[in-house]
Amino acid sequence: MREAQFSIMPQVKIRPQELFDAERLFEILTQTAFEFVEVPVETLEDEKRFLNLNEVKKKTNFEYNYSILYNGILVGACGIRIDQHRPWAGELGYLVDELYQGHGIATEAVRQLEEIGFGELKLHRIVILMDIRNLASEQVARKCGYEKEGIAKKIHRIGKEYYDCFVYAKTR
Repeated sequence: MREAQFSIMPQVKIRPQELFDAERLFEILTQTAFEFVEVPVETLEDEKRFLNLNEVKKKTNFEYNYSILYNGILVGACGIRIDQHRPWAGELGYLVDELYQGHGIATEAVRQLEEIGFGELKLHRIVILMDIRNLASEQVARKCGYEKEGIAKKIHRIGKEYYDCFVYAKTR
């Protein structure tokens, strides 16, 4: 049985993903019941291939992926995907191991991603799309000061089903 260790003040840090993160990220992706996220990998080799592609994605200025560390333990992943047709706009995404959810980790990771987005990436607009059933993710967006702009119909896909998403955004 897995157990999480928590301190009173979470020490959250994000850093670029590395190939040595593969086993832990694969464990999180396969052992957490992500109800609102489609897990894109089926094997550890799939995860390693994904991580190897991170360098290519960065070079094209399209996608920046990070590992989320809590007190030095890898507990999730997050990233910014830049709109190729609107390079001043990006979308944030994040996921946290179920053992560490509900402790402000995603909120702090979003704040750090936002600093990167508005800072070094020079974005003017950042959006967070979340399945309308994902109340925890909506709470993260609100805590970070994102404003609800509406609903994007059938934009999110899990398997063969399409779902509506709330659109939350912040501008610089």
